[in-house]
Amino acid sequence: MLDLRGLTIITDYFIIVTGSSAINIRALAEAVLEAARKEGIKGIRPEGMDDATWVLIDLGDAVVHIFDAEHRDFYQLERLWADAPRVPLPEEAT
Repeated sequence: MLDLRGLTIITDYFIIVTGSSAINIRALAEAVLEAARKEGIKGIRPEGMDDATWVLIDLGDAVVHIFDAEHRDFYQLERLWADAPRVPLPEEAT
C-alpha cells in the first residue's frame, strides 16, 4: 500500500496487488467489492473485470489495483510513485 497523501489529490492510498490468474484477479476484486459493501460504500464500479489483467476499484480514499504479473511489471506503479511511503497492510487484509 502506498500513502499518497500530500503527493496527489486523486486519492490517499494505492493498494497494489498481484493475482496469479484471471480467475484469481476476479476473485480478489469480488472480495474487495464485498468488503466495501459490508462497510456501506456504495456506487463502486470496478474497471477491467472482463479482461482481468488489471482491475481498478476506486473506493474514494483508496484505489485498489489488482494486476497480473506482466501488467504490474509493465506499469510499475511503485516506481511511478517512488516518493510515496510504503504502508504495511493489516494482517487481516493479507
